Amino acid sequence: MKLPAGLQGVIVDLDGTMVDTAGDFVVALNRMLGDLALPPIDHAFVARTVGKGSEHLIRQTLARTQDAEGVHRLYEDAWAHYQHHYLAINGEHAAVFPGVIEGLRRLAALGLPLACLTNKPTAFALPLLERKGLAAYFRRAFGGDAFERKKPDPLPLLKTCEALGTEPARTLMIGDSINDAMAARAAGCPVVLVTYGYNHGEPVRSAPADGFVDRLDELEPAF
Repeated sequence: MKLPAGLQGVIVDLDGTMVDTAGDFVVALNRMLGDLALPPIDHAFVARTVGKGSEHLIRQTLARTQDAEGVHRLYEDAWAHYQHHYLAINGEHAAVFPGVIEGLRRLAALGLPLACLTNKPTAFALPLLERKGLAAYFRRAFGGDAFERKKPDPLPLLKTCEALGTEPARTLMIGDSINDAMAARAAGCPVVLVTYGYNHGEPVRSAPADGFVDRLDELEPAF
């Protein structure tokens, strides 16, 4: 599909948009659960739960077997175990989606400044970008703890536009879920969603986006 005319910059999500990280989540969560003597989760659970930040993912994982009081009681210990295990395997069970590198090269060749904006904690996101050879394409990269609120709140997009020096209405958001679409809509950014990512188990084409692509390298200049 054609890129919007007059673009000043592009913001790209990470998990489910550029990198298939479900395998990392499954391994880290199951190691955490093993430490807590709790039953394991599977890939399908991760695919429908990921996207709202690691804190939400851990709470939802615990809620499978715990009531609200149990989740509250176990959360801090679970987070510590999860962080330890995720940092140890970050990117090891993950793969860059087809067309991502080509798409980023195409956007960079247009002279557009790129930023990565993810709900993933910064301490996880930056090493993953480096490990997968993606970091060099981005002028800025922000994790879910970089701002006071996470997507689908518009604040992270607005702050990222400020960092890039671009107008929201001329800054494209590329994501994989309704979280990205809602954040972009509220921030006044155009938004394109990929069809292959994680959208909480719902059809991604039902999200309020300006367009959908099966690969990032399907995005073409407006001229």
